[in-house]
Amino acid sequence: MFIELDFRNHVPIYVQIVERIKHLVATEVLEPGDQLPTVRQLAADLRVNFNTVARAYRILDQAGLVSTQQGRGTYVLESLPPGRSTRLRQAALKALTQHFLTEAARLGFEPDDVDHDVEKLIKRWRQEGTP
Repeated sequence: MFIELDFRNHVPIYVQIVERIKHLVATEVLEPGDQLPTVRQLAADLRVNFNTVARAYRILDQAGLVSTQQGRGTYVLESLPPGRSTRLRQAALKALTQHFLTEAARLGFEPDDVDHDVEKLIKRWRQEGTP
């Protein structure tokens, strides 16, 4: 499973894991019935504390996105209703946008600089079909 973490970001690691898994479910990269890596395996892969991944999995379980079965593993639950999937995708987009703007500000860019570059990229995306 592809999860990339930003250790310099001010967003807690467990939240980054939750948001990435939500995004993978919303975009159907992870499908109903897919098994997630074990907590220990994902913690080792990401080089984070076991408890960090366990916390993320608990949050996902409480949100109804996954089901953790003692001794069997953690699985993606059945398909989400269309409205819930749309909300998850919108939340993922908002999180990505917020992260992007936070990083741009951290690098010293002004809103007008970002607006100009993003506008150009969106225009190209509409014309060429690729961002």
